[in-house]
Amino acid sequence: MGGCALRVEGLVVRYGDKVAVKGLSFVVNGGEVYCLLGPNGAGKTSTIKAVLGLVRYEGLIDVLGLGPPSPGVMNSVGVVMESPAVLEALTPREFFEFLGSVRGIFNARRVETLIDAFELRDYLDTPIAALSAGNRQKVAIVAALLHEPRLLLLDEPFNFLDTKSVRVFKEVMRRHVESGGSILFSTHIMEVAERICDRVGILNEGVLITEGTIDEVKERVKAGTLEDAFLKAIHADEEIRAILEGL
Repeated sequence: MGGCALRVEGLVVRYGDKVAVKGLSFVVNGGEVYCLLGPNGAGKTSTIKAVLGLVRYEGLIDVLGLGPPSPGVMNSVGVVMESPAVLEALTPREFFEFLGSVRGIFNARRVETLIDAFELRDYLDTPIAALSAGNRQKVAIVAALLHEPRLLLLDEPFNFLDTKSVRVFKEVMRRHVESGGSILFSTHIMEVAERICDRVGILNEGVLITEGTIDEVKERVKAGTLEDAFLKAIHADEEIRAILEGL
């Protein structure tokens, strides 16, 4: 693995009196997929928003060795959020052209390949606001990839995608890291994380409970699957047993 793509040290994110992220530290290395796992409200999305500079934070964030999040730094980053923000009045064609002009990068061949890979050609001139949730997600994915970013930030990126598109995107992710790129990936789907991620960090209530390779995490808590390891790490397995005993 080559170098450090993302360094987060002592990250704190507050929303008024609520502390969503509490002193979080982790590193995403070059050529790896690092996965943030946690229940709803664990701080995964707040962490990614901090890395993007979308929320106020305390602590250190270094993106690609270029410093904290800024417009210039983020030109080397591709982003797919759980609820992607796209310019709904535009068509996908107009949106991609707009992004290309803003970033000063427009590899026409790459854009055409991505459009076909995610089966968007029939929707290029349809307003984004009129697209299905799945096709809007595909537009967000293509937008994240078109400038060949070194770091991908993916927050539940498979939402609304059909099975074929999920497979295509997994392959795109694999090729991205094989070429030296890096991915910070947030999901609550353990089976996906177990197949895709090189290392995982388990969050609960804004705190990093444990991290390591999937095998290391499973061994640490004596679990056979990542799902079992996750539930044990956040002590949800005990709650589940108690609930089921009452049925």
